[in-house]
Amino acid sequence: MKKLTACLLALGLVLTGCGTGNSQGDAKDLSEVKIGAIQLAQHPALDKAYQGFKDTLLDAGIKEEQITFKNANGDQSNCTTIADKLVNDGSDLIYAIATPALQAVANKTTEIPVVGSAVTNFEVAGVVKSNDKPETNVTGASDLNPVKEQIELLKTILPNAKKIAVFYNGSEANSVYQGELAVNAAKEAGLEATIETVSESNEIQQKTESLVGKYDAVYIPTDNLLAENMSTVAQVANEHKLPTIVGENGMCEQGGLATLSLDYYTVGVNAGKQALAILKGESKPQDMAISVVDAKDCKYYVNTTTAKKLGITIPDEINSKATQLK
Repeated sequence: MKKLTACLLALGLVLTGCGTGNSQGDAKDLSEVKIGAIQLAQHPALDKAYQGFKDTLLDAGIKEEQITFKNANGDQSNCTTIADKLVNDGSDLIYAIATPALQAVANKTTEIPVVGSAVTNFEVAGVVKSNDKPETNVTGASDLNPVKEQIELLKTILPNAKKIAVFYNGSEANSVYQGELAVNAAKEAGLEATIETVSESNEIQQKTESLVGKYDAVYIPTDNLLAENMSTVAQVANEHKLPTIVGENGMCEQGGLATLSLDYYTVGVNAGKQALAILKGESKPQDMAISVVDAKDCKYYVNTTTAKKLGITIPDEINSKATQLK
């Protein structure tokens, strides 16, 4: 009878524990954790998203040798190979930078916590059930820039513009999402907006050339393919006096005219904080809302060399508060 009572008591404790551990995970020893990191391609925005994440982890006491970093060099098939390796290596958490990288990892594991960044809309990307409550092993930090305000920036700098191209990689889900936002914002601003897409880097120069003479300006969201090849776009567009308003400051540094941009380093820091909360057992990805950067925390950037080449004078209301790039 004593043995039966003890067993029932133990069972009761187990059931009670199941009912109370709703939003916390298992804490890890930070000195022993293995972190996998995968980045879609090398360009300034994604590099900053990794640096912000890594610095946040290092500040918390995690050593750099505990982080395995792999770059897919813009090849989606590489993303799949790298995702396989990071999962098979027994990573305690995987950090995935950019939508294709995150999708590749999410397709390989439903058990290992995954934190993504440089992803515009996690729900649209199909890796969470809701941005407010993922209910999967995935959470992260969104890089949704203020699209409406960027279109307003275009109108302010180019008040005579009537027809614009919304230019992006048509095979990237989050670019499509941003493109739709941009078209709607353009219509509200009284602009005629047409979607123009590419799917491979070798199409970009010819496609950019085809925009010349058809449009007064080009809007490019935070698209990974075009960000990686922005210097090609800028070379063609600037030579033919076609202004480009871009999704983030890294693209502006490469020749885009202007932007209102979030800081990708901050996006990486936000993702790092999420990762630490998971590793410390303070929360689970399933319950952790996707973090976003408010438009009021974004900054204006103007490429003065591009403005001079295009013969455009930036209005004082923008120039006075913008970071000047050359």
